[in-house]
Amino acid sequence: MTVLEALVEFDRTGPGLASRLTVALREAIVVGRLRPGSRLPSSRDLAADLRVSRGVVVEAYEQLVAEGWLLSRRGAGTVVAPVRPGPVPLRAGSTGVRDGAAAERSGPAAGITAPAAPVNRIRPLRPGVPDLGLFPRQAWRRAYERALDRAVAADLDYGDPAGAPRLRAELAAYLGRVRAARVDPDDLLVTTGAGQAFGLVAGALRAAGVDTVGMEDPGSAAIRDHLVAHGLRTVPVPVDAGGLDVAALARAGVRAVMVTPAHQFPTGVVLGPERRAALLDWARQVDGLIVEDDYDAEFRYDRDPVGCLQGLAPDRVAHIGSASKALAPALRLGWLAVPPAWRAAVRARKHAADVCGPVLEQLAFAEFLAGGGYDRHLRRLRRIHRIRRDAVVAAVRRHLPAARISGVAAGLHLVVELPAGIDDVALARAARRSGLGPLALSRLRLRSGGPPGLVLGYATHPPDVLAEAVARLAALIV
Repeated sequence: MTVLEALVEFDRTGPGLASRLTVALREAIVVGRLRPGSRLPSSRDLAADLRVSRGVVVEAYEQLVAEGWLLSRRGAGTVVAPVRPGPVPLRAGSTGVRDGAAAERSGPAAGITAPAAPVNRIRPLRPGVPDLGLFPRQAWRRAYERALDRAVAADLDYGDPAGAPRLRAELAAYLGRVRAARVDPDDLLVTTGAGQAFGLVAGALRAAGVDTVGMEDPGSAAIRDHLVAHGLRTVPVPVDAGGLDVAALARAGVRAVMVTPAHQFPTGVVLGPERRAALLDWARQVDGLIVEDDYDAEFRYDRDPVGCLQGLAPDRVAHIGSASKALAPALRLGWLAVPPAWRAAVRARKHAADVCGPVLEQLAFAEFLAGGGYDRHLRRLRRIHRIRRDAVVAAVRRHLPAARISGVAAGLHLVVELPAGIDDVALARAARRSGLGPLALSRLRLRSGGPPGLVLGYATHPPDVLAEAVARLAALIV
């Protein structure tokens, strides 16, 4: 018997091996047989020692990494995570929402201090950002080195304002394969994130005499502010369980609309087939433009993602995406596919904005796409995000039983509708003072009305931290 076999005891007969190994490893960490910082064998070596398939060990390691018990870094192996200190005590307040009341700590085992996640300064439950500790540093470094090795001298000159041709070709193939887009490399512009793409579209709309755009309500306050800063007036268009209300859009008298059809922000609903057809009919009737924000469509956990709108009507839809939710906002890598009629106007504004983007980063991303690194990274994130979402859903049902969770199992956030009478703005403010990062649903509405609620992100931390954060959040409600 090997040393690790003595430390990790579990039944190796019958189905469910990976689950039993996961439990055994977790127990060994909890009781101290595997101490913080201890290096575990490679999946291949442990599988040989335990006489199980390597897939069993890989699945167990991935589950424990997602839960925060283990840390895994390419080149550094898999180690037991360091121990996290106890919770920060909360301060009691006197408003309708409590600032404090020490919340009882929840974790994997009562009386046991749970392991820490990788160092992460992002507030738990903050939506809109990925777990930056999961950025694939080694794979990205290899892609960057390949890009440098293959770059010729001319690649280091001022590049094409639309973006490196190699990246546009890879993006066109990726979007066609994964998002069912119908896009040619000539239709694409590489932008410094989605923010620049929205600005380019706003400028082109203004130049065409369009000064008003429909906005989903509720919708992204950040994008709304961005469009206003670029000279557009926004008109609220209600969202219901079927997505954007196209009949209300038609009554609004606008010729452009910004939508999140694959996973509406913030409600999480999907624009249904009938609504999609009606929206495209509206665009043709008013000679309008649909601006599609495809911000997190790769992350669907209960079924395959729905295809993008652009694939149904390339002549009417401007498609915007970025690598910010999948990789990191710091890369500033986004893309914009525009209908042919808008191509010249948008390209001219892109040249005026920055002459060209960061070519080396674009070439590195092209290598990452071409080598399959992006696909592998997304597959890993989908497994991790599903586990984390499940943890938040379970914690909400336990600690906020009167709340209602809306939206499909997708993306990096979910919406929790709260009972009437709760001030979600005050609650979100108290949560921030307590180190949490939810958004108030009321802040995302242009019109008054609708139930109070919170938008909870679950991508940034492991399940035990998220569950504790929900418990702390619930303790803030009188």
